Amino acid sequence: MAILSLFVLAMILVRILRYPGTPQHTGIAWNLLLAWIPFVLALLVYEARSRLSTPLFAASCLLWLLFLPNAPYLLTDLKYIGNHGSVPVLYDVVFLSAAAWTGLLLGLVSLFLMHVVWRQLIGALNAWALVIGVLALSSFGIYLGRVQRWNSWDIVTRPGSLVGQIAHGLLDPLAHARPLALTMVFTTFLLASYLVVYSFARFSNSVAR
Repeated sequence: MAILSLFVLAMILVRILRYPGTPQHTGIAWNLLLAWIPFVLALLVYEARSRLSTPLFAASCLLWLLFLPNAPYLLTDLKYIGNHGSVPVLYDVVFLSAAAWTGLLLGLVSLFLMHVVWRQLIGALNAWALVIGVLALSSFGIYLGRVQRWNSWDIVTRPGSLVGQIAHGLLDPLAHARPLALTMVFTTFLLASYLVVYSFARFSNSVAR
């Protein structure tokens, strides 16, 4: 994932030098940095799970959940493919696909690490229920970020406005068909993708034994 991240950053640099005067997509680098946060947090929780107190563990999980949507959010940057005639479409296909793949991997691997911890604490069935719930919340977070333009830190800087908008949608969900549909589509896709990652991880573990 580090190699993929360096590849994406290199493609941003080439884009800046080779195609001056066009939107450089430097924001992808920022999105990539945010995508690393949940992975690092999950890794810290996984490594220190036996030493964390219950309040600290709960706080760590909430902080991880808050930043998790930033990882699969990179998938939505694929919308920029082909928007600029002076840049070869195939260049942006490779560039934005690499960024999306990196973000997706960071998010799913971080979820796998947390899943391992949850399974040890609350059992396999409850852990899977938690995984599905987390993916649904992350999918809704992607909608809030891409369509409504909210950020993870808005929960601290503008909590009233953010909670108010979410509450308004929850009170009348049928009147907000678009966010509901997008959340369901993203949840289904992320769950299917996670099952692939989970299966590979389990298979690799069995082979290692």
